[in-house]
Amino acid sequence: MNNPLTHFNEEGRARMVDVSEKQVTERVATAQGTVFMRPETLRLIQEGRIKKGDVLAVAQVAGIQGAKKTSDVIPMCHPLMLNGVDIQFREQPEPDANGLCSIHITATVKVSGKTGVEMEALTAVSMAALTIYDMCKAVDRDMFFNEIGLTYKAGGKSGTFTREQVSEA
Repeated sequence: MNNPLTHFNEEGRARMVDVSEKQVTERVATAQGTVFMRPETLRLIQEGRIKKGDVLAVAQVAGIQGAKKTSDVIPMCHPLMLNGVDIQFREQPEPDANGLCSIHITATVKVSGKTGVEMEALTAVSMAALTIYDMCKAVDRDMFFNEIGLTYKAGGKSGTFTREQVSEA
């Protein structure tokens, strides 16, 4: 039986894909997401007045750690020796139409390997967003995040992918 769903074996059960025959190539993936919050919450972050500490510094470390530990939380991901992880934050201090400010997160992950790093980039953004929420929830439980998605990937057999439309926070 020729199964086009690569994460299932002949019995229809989940499996980790065998990448032993794949070529090692340089691979990169970028993901983005946005955390929305009340203006006063962003102000507290900017002024360093969140009691748990420097929110963006901790979120940056959490994002990097999340990328490194992706295979521990996503069952079919291969453990990878990452070459680099970069997390960037862009604050939007002007409230949007809903009266909310935001922090836009971008994570770029690189590897020389047989499988891509899309999940690592997505996990990095997600962990950074969750950490911002965790550190600020005492002052703003209404925070939420969305627009988390892959925006770019290169390397490997499938080539380059660029998301056509990326909304700006």
